[in-house]
Amino acid sequence: MDLLRETPLVGRHQEQKALLAPFGGWNMPIQYEGGILAEHRWCREKTALFDICHMGEFLYRGDIVDGGLEDVFTFSVASIPEGRSRYGFLLNEQGGVIDDMIVFRLAKNEVMIVVNAATADNDFGVIRSRLKSGAEFSDISDVTGKLDPQGPLSRDVVTDLLGRHIASIPYFRFIITEILGSKAIVSRTGYTGELGYEIFLPADKTVELWDKLLKDPRMKPAGLGARDLLRLEVGYSLYGNDLDETITPLEAGLERFVNFDTEFVGKDALLRQQATGLKRSKVSFRVGSRRSPRHHYEIWRGDRKVGVTTSGCFAPMLGCGIGLGLVSPDAAELNTELTIRHENVSMPATACELPFYEGGSVRA
Repeated sequence: MDLLRETPLVGRHQEQKALLAPFGGWNMPIQYEGGILAEHRWCREKTALFDICHMGEFLYRGDIVDGGLEDVFTFSVASIPEGRSRYGFLLNEQGGVIDDMIVFRLAKNEVMIVVNAATADNDFGVIRSRLKSGAEFSDISDVTGKLDPQGPLSRDVVTDLLGRHIASIPYFRFIITEILGSKAIVSRTGYTGELGYEIFLPADKTVELWDKLLKDPRMKPAGLGARDLLRLEVGYSLYGNDLDETITPLEAGLERFVNFDTEFVGKDALLRQQATGLKRSKVSFRVGSRRSPRHHYEIWRGDRKVGVTTSGCFAPMLGCGIGLGLVSPDAAELNTELTIRHENVSMPATACELPFYEGGSVRA
């Protein structure tokens, strides 16, 4: 068995009595002593701090168009203004999602690409194979740390520690600044549906910044268990569940992140899928009880199996089960009555709109 990788903060997690478990090839904190529900509530009401050092980061330097980067993703990199970021996909020839990522335009001829941990090595190889000669492309994951303060009080906590200039960063924009004497990126992005930041800094500075942030009583550590509840309550997709190499952005209901005016691998497959019509579509549903649907539970409409659940949980902010799935297009229509089944479990559910939870502070 391959050894699990560890972030620079593993010692801190052990000191804080975190439950550590495998995630994407890494030994990551799932929850701390207070538990997942308490961490979830703290993030919704105050500010939680997440160790996201397992994510992958790549650096590209060179002409965006001439170097081939413009044709790699489902969006235009060249049109991203400096200081802004953009979300989208890396696709295979069949239009399936190799990974979803955010690209940060650092300078005219420099971008940082942030990818998922489990797919990082493959992503790097695929992207590199699609670039042309003359550009510099490097994997900076091992030397890059990432901490995510998230929650309605995160602006106050972060600016009190790092400076008032942080407060003016708009949503999906970032600044390059100095933290603990080193160059760092502070971005107004996140994965919780709350006001928050993603802080990229040298890996050897993450423990010091973690300690300084947690000295503030408004901030507490949170694990990946709470993060999963938070992201699903606002309907964010999770790679490996709601997205993978067999699922296209159109099937996943994420066509708004595909720019058909650009050229990218998989575009022809998506155009064919548009022309012939989808055979399956994303559905979001609420369960009529507190029961939790899970990944791969069957979805039925009447006496007909119409698909499977891709993500599901009990939503603390709603007091009921919620989930995402892939179903036949007719079953994805708003207010369609469904049944979620697994062995002897049966849950009545109703197709609904996203987000499930609308009270987040993400754009505050």
